[in-house]
Amino acid sequence: MRVTSALAADLVATAHELADVARVATLSHFRTRSLVAENKETHRFDPVTAADRLSEQRMREVLARRRPDDGILGEEYGTVAGSTGLTWVLDPIDGTRGYLSGTPTWGVLISVRDAGGVLYGIIDQPYIGERFEGGLGRACVKGPMGEAQLGVRAARPLAEAILFTTFPEVGTPEDGAAFRRVATQTKLVRYGTDCYAYALIAAGQIDLVIEAGLQAYDVQAPIAVIEAAGGIVTDWQGRPALDGGRILAAANRDVHAEALALLNG
Repeated sequence: MRVTSALAADLVATAHELADVARVATLSHFRTRSLVAENKETHRFDPVTAADRLSEQRMREVLARRRPDDGILGEEYGTVAGSTGLTWVLDPIDGTRGYLSGTPTWGVLISVRDAGGVLYGIIDQPYIGERFEGGLGRACVKGPMGEAQLGVRAARPLAEAILFTTFPEVGTPEDGAAFRRVATQTKLVRYGTDCYAYALIAAGQIDLVIEAGLQAYDVQAPIAVIEAAGGIVTDWQGRPALDGGRILAAANRDVHAEALALLNG
């Protein structure tokens, strides 16, 4: 769809208001001794907390006031159809396991998309106070060290690359084996940073993120931020990854191609 300057400004302002209310909601429970979690699955620990629900509720309240005709896809409260051609995709806490553990690498993911793809996204880390944004002509981060433009690392071979993933297991046993084919060829592998790893690609700190089993609300904001910074995000076959699944995010096309070849054996 055609995005006018007025619409772009309103979408950006709305996204920042969503991030602001989510910060308050998530920080009200973070590192509190009373925080408890329910498990959403039976075969593994997939927690949800009162903070997840409160964060999404507060964001939906903002959208009901500011943009009531847009659609919504949220992790905790599902889908609401809209009539404008725009859909807000919300992950109220990406990395709830980290949130429960008190680590500051979880985040709030906010994006807005049309039928063609993601227009704009935010990765917000409330405790650190860092907000990464990309799309609609913006690619910047604001935090304790001030404001800076985002930009991916300079190209380097896979042997010099830094690779992140959330879980060492990386999905199925087959997914894990594919990941290890890449990991053994890199300079450094780190684990457990959830959405913050994608922000680090956009900030020029690392080269690759490889994950599996993701949902649309896990990836759409990172796609917007990374692409605005000059990077690339696809599935493991090099196709668009808007719906999640197996994700390969890279700082540039060269290291993406090297990793893609190894993922596919």
